Amino acid sequence: MAPSRRATGPSRRSLLAGAAAFGVLAAAGCSRVPADGDEAGGDLLERLRERGRVKIGIANEPPFGYIDDEGEPTGEAPEVAKVIFRRLGVDEVTPVPVEFSALIPGLKARQFDVVSAGMYINPTRCAQVLFSDPDYLMPDAFIVPAGNPEGLRGYEDVKEKNLTLATGQAYAQIDYARAAGIGDLLILPDQVAGLEAVTQGRAAAFAGTSVTVKGVVEGSGRVEATEPFQPVVDGEPAYGAGGFAFRPTEKNLRDAFNEELHRLKDSGELLEIVAPFGFTEAEMTDLTAEELCR
Repeated sequence: MAPSRRATGPSRRSLLAGAAAFGVLAAAGCSRVPADGDEAGGDLLERLRERGRVKIGIANEPPFGYIDDEGEPTGEAPEVAKVIFRRLGVDEVTPVPVEFSALIPGLKARQFDVVSAGMYINPTRCAQVLFSDPDYLMPDAFIVPAGNPEGLRGYEDVKEKNLTLATGQAYAQIDYARAAGIGDLLILPDQVAGLEAVTQGRAAAFAGTSVTVKGVVEGSGRVEATEPFQPVVDGEPAYGAGGFAFRPTEKNLRDAFNEELHRLKDSGELLEIVAPFGFTEAEMTDLTAEELCR
């Protein structure tokens, strides 16, 4: 990748699981919707404009995407989606919250129209869905006990000290930990469970994205966040760049979405939209989905 790329961040969540959870949904899908492969490029954008509403899949994971106290979708990805879809002529955004591991199965089962959850772009996922270009690039961090008594700065430290590391279900940090040779890995539902595990001493640290970790430890006197760090797998940096996922038959929608996303990047509006959720200039990136899918 070109040296001018901002390469500050790793991946968040790992390969998906749980396709079986949506088997019934796939079988019961609306028969009026064209089957995969029936339409070159897809006509979903036109249908969304006709009905004036788009359904977005989210994982209820602050700050990437969640439901607020009024029942509205918010977070980094839903707020970007709201702006882009309005510009595409679709005014209403309806959230469909599912487990993170069920996002791609749910998209394929047509439970929603687009994954809007800050999903990391990697080759395995690229084989199943179409991605927009990424809208952010994120490093990792650990939740550790206050004072960081073990002096943990990355996965290699956990391995060397033979400690228990916790991370979230379907997080990419699972792959990073395994690549580092960590054998004692505790898989938990989310970062809140991770904070509890560290507080209770069941894990020496919880691995997640820096923005997620920073948010969950805020106000706690018993735990803290480490400095962000760049994971390395097989000697290469593991970039955590998130984007929006579309069904493979909906290239026209993905391309139209991408055009508006690049307008937001070029104008600086993208940073203004995501800044309230803890994102900074350091998380902005000009990497492309094509590069990340390779």
